[in-house]
Amino acid sequence: MQASDRFNINSQLEHLQAKYVGTGHADLNRFEWAVNIQRDSYASYIGHYPMLAYFALAENESIGRERYNFMQKMLLPCGLPPEREDD
Repeated sequence: MQASDRFNINSQLEHLQAKYVGTGHADLNRFEWAVNIQRDSYASYIGHYPMLAYFALAENESIGRERYNFMQKMLLPCGLPPEREDD
């Protein structure tokens, strides 16, 4: 692998990370990564009707109520963020 290949791969990765929030970046901490994963999952559940219907059936709720619950969970999917230590 040549140096130009590595530069090209890194520039493509940086472009993807700038374009899509969920792909992360070097300064992303564990909590922010987990929040992105949870929000992506809830958005997928809401967007795919058969999956939403499955969850509604499993929890014995209406589909609209389940959609509402998922949207509420998207606000703080992993609870409050941990306190940061500023050095």
